[in-house]
Parts: sequence; C-alpha cells; structure tokens
Amino acid sequence: MFLKKTFTFDAAHRLDHYHGKCEALHGHTYRLQVTLQGKPDSEDMVMDFVQLKELVGGRVVSRLDHSFLNDIIPQPTAENIAIWIWEQIDCETQRDNCSLFSVEVWETATSSVLIHREDIAPRKGA
Repeated sequence: MFLKKTFTFDAAHRLDHYHGKCEALHGHTYRLQVTLQGKPDSEDMVMDFVQLKELVGGRVVSRLDHSFLNDIIPQPTAENIAIWIWEQIDCETQRDNCSLFSVEVWETATSSVLIHREDIAPRKGA
C-alpha cells in the first residue's frame, strides 16, 4: 500500500557552472510529493497524514520555503534537491510498518525528478 502527501514551497536558486537560463538567480514554486510504502498499523493507518505533514513540514518545507537554496543545498538542481529531501526524512519515516518509497520534486508544472531508495543508497557511502 502506498501513502502519498503533497507539499509546495517557493524558493530561489541559481546553478553554478551551467550555461543557460538557470545560471541566473530565479525562483520556482516547487511541488513535493512524498510516498511511503507499508501496511496499516494497529490504528489502521500506514502513517497518520498529520504526522507526515508535521515531519516534512518541519524538516523540509520550513527550511526551504522562501529561501535561497544555494545556501542550503550545493548546486540545487532538482536532482540534488530531491536527494537532500530524502536524506532529511528517510530515518524519520522508517517504521515497523512502513518506509520511505519515493520523493518527487516538481520544479515546474511539467518537469520533475522522482527518486527511490536504490537511487540514494550508492551516494550515502560516497
């Protein structure tokens, strides 16, 4: 079973050593979707939506909303933002009945990055 929660945040960034529009300071309204995989617990929930909202809100959205991402995430591409978000919430979403399945970051309405655990594991040892 999959449980999904969607968030939005507004932030500015620029990409270093990139030749194109994104090398200049600009902003986006990002959309974030966090997906957990698991089985309902004794309360018949994979995770309470309120708990997930508080977790992601506190560890991610409150830090990134209306920020300059370069101060928080080196070279804040959508890929690096997704990895950073994964690292902020992975441990807190590990429960007996569920775990983090995916993080999707939408930079625009038509452009997103989707990552799963296997995309992260090799980077942790790096």
